[in-house]
Parts: sequence; structure tokens; C-alpha cells
Amino acid sequence: MNATGAAAGPATGDVLLYLNGVTVSFDGFKALNELSLVVEKGELRTIIGPNGAGKTTMMDVVTGKTRPDTGEVFFAGTNDLTRLDEADIANLGIGRKFQRPTVFENLTVFENLELALADSRRTWHVLFAGRTAARRQRIAATLERIGLAEHVDRPAGVLSHGQKQWLEIGMLLIHDRRLLLLDEPVAGMTDRETEETAALILELARDRTIVVVEHDMAFVRSLGARVTVLHEGSVLAEGSIDYVQSHPRVIEVYLGR
Repeated sequence: MNATGAAAGPATGDVLLYLNGVTVSFDGFKALNELSLVVEKGELRTIIGPNGAGKTTMMDVVTGKTRPDTGEVFFAGTNDLTRLDEADIANLGIGRKFQRPTVFENLTVFENLELALADSRRTWHVLFAGRTAARRQRIAATLERIGLAEHVDRPAGVLSHGQKQWLEIGMLLIHDRRLLLLDEPVAGMTDRETEETAALILELARDRTIVVVEHDMAFVRSLGARVTVLHEGSVLAEGSIDYVQSHPRVIEVYLGR
């Protein structure tokens, strides 16, 4: 066994996301410090760590919001994301959900998904005049998957916090993203919403790759996924939830606080 709690050696599956020696500095502070990380195709991965560990910066780099000082980020083998802009990266099939939902509250649930599905260059007139059967079917399937089929005609602004989070996940699913990056998806949720979100993520993970950044350790445990612990911009430990929760350094810098 190596220091990550897993057998040493190459990855067993196809690598979808590979960060290699990524460093990002802000005014002399290293938000990421030679970070290397491998996520396999079809994997569900959870990432934890104290505030300032580099979790958000890592997602910023993957989505093109932040350019690293050094290092490479490969997606699907050959695409170095550090050379692409945010729109190009999204077009490769990478979607990100931020901690606070960013839905259009004055539009209905259906309209939010329709707008997400439409090409950004379309005018509103073309968007809402072109409701084809195929488009409606795709939206209906997404609504069923995120549990909002009964709320299709409700304004997004009247949804609960959890339902808004699910709607935003749906706005990523409508594009059939290959990689979903979810930033604290259960922050502010009720216990029931948290349980339903765990069930949703586990169901979605059956046919896509998902990386979840989260602080709620009970939620992390419920996902049963491989856990990566970041600290000071690098991987501190990696393995099962039981392994990282018993790791002395993880307890010292994060869990014991």
C-alpha cells in the first residue's frame, strides 16, 4: 500500500482528468502547489480539506477560469485544458455547479432547462418559438431525473434551496456533460434534501464522471466514493473515507478542528 491508502501502480481504468504538477500563486501565496490528481472515467470522487486548501482553485483551473503558473491539465487524454478558454472547455463536456445556485428565478423550471439547452447565440424569440418534440422530450427526461417533473411550470424562484440546486444540476445534465464538478452541493440543505441529493448524485454517477467538493463528512460518507484530501494546495491523503478519517495528518489539519 502507498501513502494514499491504495495499492501503488497505474490507474486501472481510462483516465478522464489528469492534473500534473499544477501550481497557482496569488500575490506570493500558493493556492495550488505542484498538485497532481487523477480521476478515472466513470468515477465518483469526493474532495475535502480545510478552507484555503485549494479546492476552489483546482476547479477554477479545470474550467479555465484560472490559468496555472506551471503544470498541465489533461482531459480525455489529449486536451490540455490550460491552453483553452472557458467556452472551449465547456464544449468538451465539462460542467460546473457552484455552491450557490444560479438559476433564473423569474423563469419557470421548464424555461430554465430550455434556456440551458439552447445555443447561447439564439435570441429569446427563436428560443421560445422553437419548442420541438425532441427538445421537449429531452427536457422532460431531465426533469424526471432531477425529481422536478411536478414543478415544471413553477417559477424557479419559489423552489426550495435544495430544489434550486437540483435544477442547476439539471441545467448541466441537459448538455450531457461528461464531467460534473459540484461545489458543496448540499450546503444549506435540510437533512431530507441532503439525503435526496446523495441519491441523485449516486444515480447520475452511473453514467458520467463526477467530482464533489464538500465539507459535510456525513454526506461524503453516504456517497461511498474515493476521497482526496487537499491541504496547502497539494494532496495530503487519498483513499476510502475510513482511511482518510483515521489519517493522523488529516485529523490534525482538518477533521480535528
